[in-house]
Amino acid sequence: MIDLTMLNPPQREAVMAGTGPLLVLAGAGSGKTRVLTHRVARLIDDGCPPWSILAITFTNKAAREMKDRIRALVGDQADEVWVSTFHACCARILRRDIEKLGYQRGFSIYDDDDQMGLIKNVLKDMNLNEKMYPPREIKTIISDAKNRLLLPGEWEKEAGADFRSRKIADAYRRYERALKAANALDFDDLIMKTMELLTEHPPVLDYYRRKFDYILVDEYQDTNLAQYELVRLLAGDKKNVCVVGDDDQSIYAWRGADIRNILEFEKDFPGCRVIKLEQNYRSTGNILDAANQVISHNAGRKEKALWTEAGEGERILVYRAQDEREEAAWVCRQLEFWKRAGRAVGDAAVLYRTNAQSRVLEEALVRAGIPYRVYGGMKFYERKEVKDLIAYLRALVNPADDMAVRRIINEPRRGIGASTVERLADYAAAEGTSLFMAAMGAEEAGLSGRACSAVQKFSTLMEELAVDSETMPADEFLRRVIDATGYEEQFRQAQNEENEARLENIAELETAVKEYLAREPEGGLEGFLENVALVTDLDSLDSAAQVLTLMTLHSAKGLEFDLVVMTGLEEGVFPTSRALFDDEKMEEERRLCYVGITRARRRLIMSWAQTRALYGSRQYNARSRFLDEIPRRILEDGNIARRPQTRLSVPGTTAGGEGVRRPAGPMPQREPVPVPAGTKGLNIPGVSKGIPGRRPASEPATLFRRGDRVRHSRFGEGTVVLLYDGDRRMTIRFDDGTEKTFAAELAPVVRIDGNAE
Repeated sequence: MIDLTMLNPPQREAVMAGTGPLLVLAGAGSGKTRVLTHRVARLIDDGCPPWSILAITFTNKAAREMKDRIRALVGDQADEVWVSTFHACCARILRRDIEKLGYQRGFSIYDDDDQMGLIKNVLKDMNLNEKMYPPREIKTIISDAKNRLLLPGEWEKEAGADFRSRKIADAYRRYERALKAANALDFDDLIMKTMELLTEHPPVLDYYRRKFDYILVDEYQDTNLAQYELVRLLAGDKKNVCVVGDDDQSIYAWRGADIRNILEFEKDFPGCRVIKLEQNYRSTGNILDAANQVISHNAGRKEKALWTEAGEGERILVYRAQDEREEAAWVCRQLEFWKRAGRAVGDAAVLYRTNAQSRVLEEALVRAGIPYRVYGGMKFYERKEVKDLIAYLRALVNPADDMAVRRIINEPRRGIGASTVERLADYAAAEGTSLFMAAMGAEEAGLSGRACSAVQKFSTLMEELAVDSETMPADEFLRRVIDATGYEEQFRQAQNEENEARLENIAELETAVKEYLAREPEGGLEGFLENVALVTDLDSLDSAAQVLTLMTLHSAKGLEFDLVVMTGLEEGVFPTSRALFDDEKMEEERRLCYVGITRARRRLIMSWAQTRALYGSRQYNARSRFLDEIPRRILEDGNIARRPQTRLSVPGTTAGGEGVRRPAGPMPQREPVPVPAGTKGLNIPGVSKGIPGRRPASEPATLFRRGDRVRHSRFGEGTVVLLYDGDRRMTIRFDDGTEKTFAAELAPVVRIDGNAE
């Protein structure tokens, strides 16, 4: 029997829940992975065959961690459990039966660059101007269509069938034909083609429905329509579906995630059991208080509140900078204080809303001598030398992969120019064959002289390598490819720092193959290539690196740090300007803020700048509403000089008193932002031009006075207890005892009687 003594009562209830649908609402840091792994172990303990359990995660890293933790509980039986990402699960299903859809099992999985190259080829064949039909936009439209399971004709009907939509739909059709001709799928196809396979071939669907008795899905709030439909399809009549997620952390609507999947799970699965995990094991009390207060302003959510048995911890430090450079310098000072307190910068992260904000921070960190890494930059498998060698392997496994052949036919240089490649491509199109096969018949393609000789040498080399690929282990075969092509030698001949880095990356690729084979001895070359195609950015984070982490708030989801610095908390920056007049977008921005706050274990710092140069222009913004939604009793003004603390409160201690709040001291009034003459702001109805959401200093706000009785559209009746920032912000104490702060001009608040003072 597995040991359940380390679980709290709601966790234990989720682990022991019986058959039928189960929704586990797991707040940030509440131990959801522990619940998932213990539930799988408990099912196996109760006699459920491990191969009949499907556990789905969103990253390979999470899948490996889950498999390891299940193994620690049940031993080698863990190896028979299907633990994988959605895409890896679908790739596994397709490898077994994709011939039924007219593909070969050795299909390639195209990455972003491959997709972009293919789309550009399609647009060129259609004589469409890339300025009028940007390839990146076309790719996004196709991806969104596939995530909603829309074929080209269905997408065209939905789009309205105007001239431009018809052209895009035609590009989508041609793109699909080109993929199939190359025996290739793009990332979104993995789920869409699996849905096609299961719906059009009932015996295949019946096989998997009989196979899987229990389905568990992690991060359910991040699922899109295709993933949602896949889960429902596989669950069948058994309905033994356990989904774990947190609607308050649904931040990927821009890439198709639908928060309704988790909010409406009880409608989709009647009789569903709901369990809330609200005890947090990560953060201090003040950090959780801030997170709860901010997210409580969202209407579209399941009610819950995080709590902890740890102490209050330190108050949240908030700093108002004059501009982005002063903000960056101040952040560096806080990191120096952190280091002097005996902490490592590797335990800290600086978060921002958009990648563009990192430049000034990086410059300040360099000047301060603080080592850092920008998370979300070029990934290992996107580096040229790595992609080149992967392309060799792909072309040998799948000779129909024209994108791979185009990449390597003259890499390293072997005298095969672009015009020669195009002549081969034209011949291949005319003959209805692949570029690889066209190269095999260089003379028939009309090539002559030096070009023909160069292509024949390439063909002979690839034939020899194809024979070796059948008999050699993947790691030995990669070395054979490197040596036979002379790929590595070209960098050895010209010794410089860049080429040294390339050689190191080639060596790292060999290590990656060895590690994969150690993990999956039967995986082979095809398995390794599939593994590479499914690697995500989250899988590449090196938690052992002792340098400061810089990343966007979206990238930070799923991670945690002792110190978190959230920068750029300004209206129009965070929340972004796109959300200012869109309630759904604003709620997602607030969820993003909640995610950022709950990344912090011990210390949270937040900053904003009165003026910021961004995207080529200087902006003058009010401070973010999210700052005003945090109770003042847990905030500390970073603009008041203070001696940095040398002792840090730690979760699990009683620093500041167990469950005791410090007296709420008044926060200093914020100074009005100086606006240069001629500055234009957003055109907000009812508000004069200037800073978004603010009146000019000459137009005093007189909407409310202290003591006014008011009614908020959501929170009910209360009393205005504080006005500040030129009466533009107000704090209301509601009749239930809670206090919340709002922008006076924008809040859905009306006066219900006269002034009480």
